[in-house]
Amino acid sequence: MKKIILSIAILAAMVFTSCKNEAKKETKTVTTEVAKDIAMTDLSFGVRGNCGMCKSTIEKAANGVEGVGTATWDVDKKKVDVSFDATKTDVMAIHNAIAASGYDTEKVAGSEEAYEGLPGCCKYDHEMTMNLDVDKKEEDHSTHNH
Repeated sequence: MKKIILSIAILAAMVFTSCKNEAKKETKTVTTEVAKDIAMTDLSFGVRGNCGMCKSTIEKAANGVEGVGTATWDVDKKKVDVSFDATKTDVMAIHNAIAASGYDTEKVAGSEEAYEGLPGCCKYDHEMTMNLDVDKKEEDHSTHNH
């Protein structure tokens, strides 16, 4: 009789131990996944500008918007790539911040007062094309050279 009771007690201890470990593993996995998947939205849009100083000002303006994770302006393509938390900001807030720093975007004209305060090398042509597909143009040129 003692052997049966002892066997049942050992068996019960094994079952409870294995269930606890499995539950802990699942909880950790779910928590980690949720923490990494914050609602980040990626988008690109055109911004006029000329040089490295423009790049610095445009990126600083976009990154200054609460909720923006990263903003990178491409001088050749005349566009900015932005990653932001859509629960904290929206596209127009980013357009408006860049425009307030003096630069035209696809949706908002740059502040004239801020534009006048830009260094000479940053005085861009207000008619310049934005959001260029530079990669495609490079391919077209390479085809003609053969």
